[in-house]
Amino acid sequence: MKSGRRDRRVGAPADSFGDRHANERATATDVITSRDNRWLKEFRVALRGGVPTTTGAVGVEGVRLVEEALSSRCKVEAVLFSNSGERWRDRFAPFVGRPDVGFPVLQTTDRLFEGIADTEHPQGVAALVVPRASTLDDTATAPEACAPLLVVLAGVQDPGNVGTIVRTAAAFGATGVLTAATGHSGTASPYAPKALRASAGAALHLPVVVGMPLGILLTQLKLKGIATVASCVHQQTAESGATGQVLAPWRVQWCEPVALLVGNEGAGLPEDVVHSADVRIHIPMAKQVESLNAGAAAAVVLYEAYRQRTSR
Repeated sequence: MKSGRRDRRVGAPADSFGDRHANERATATDVITSRDNRWLKEFRVALRGGVPTTTGAVGVEGVRLVEEALSSRCKVEAVLFSNSGERWRDRFAPFVGRPDVGFPVLQTTDRLFEGIADTEHPQGVAALVVPRASTLDDTATAPEACAPLLVVLAGVQDPGNVGTIVRTAAAFGATGVLTAATGHSGTASPYAPKALRASAGAALHLPVVVGMPLGILLTQLKLKGIATVASCVHQQTAESGATGQVLAPWRVQWCEPVALLVGNEGAGLPEDVVHSADVRIHIPMAKQVESLNAGAAAAVVLYEAYRQRTSR
């Protein structure tokens, strides 16, 4: 099926797409009409499947998220519009309207786009993007902050919570986020479609390290002189551990190099991690409220860190 028009602003030179998709390079006049098209298969894996493609690309969907992806320093592999999503074309002109764009800009039918989309009512715009590879050193660098402020997610399983915490960390000046599994549970990927939506694309801008073993991570933090602050759930406050009491967040010196440890939504952090942390904190609350969820608790603590760090 041909669209009947030719727009020289869209797409990239044919030799920039790579041999992997040599037989399926869409030009500005092509509309993909087969669900077996290789590009649609990759979008389906990344969006509906929620896992990276073989090249490490993740799927972002919706006008706001695609804008965030295109404005980030991440490598973009492709942008896809549905027929109805073409109405957003002018909005993306600064990113896809240049003759030197280094990735294909594709179009498909509304029906096929709905088949690869992860949302119930898709806006008709999606992209494949490869997140930046960050290291612990990247997250511990604080060129514009008083000191490194890291957020370590250990066993946070809900992608919505992960995305919310990443967004909050970015909003309140954290220098990076790290995810790790515990002996009890893994941590949801910050690049899963639901997590990316919850983070409003912040995971594509903030340095993020995924999947570092928790024991190695804690050792590395100690070697770098970064203090660990364990957030305790209600039942963990009864046992303060061997080295000190449980503090309210405002009693912590957040202008020092610090890593906030956030644990599983139900079980919290493993007891050995809580007891080995340099500081343990708990948010004082009305007695009739048992606890906050992981996202809300992280927001309270990170705001206090932000208040201290900006007031200095």
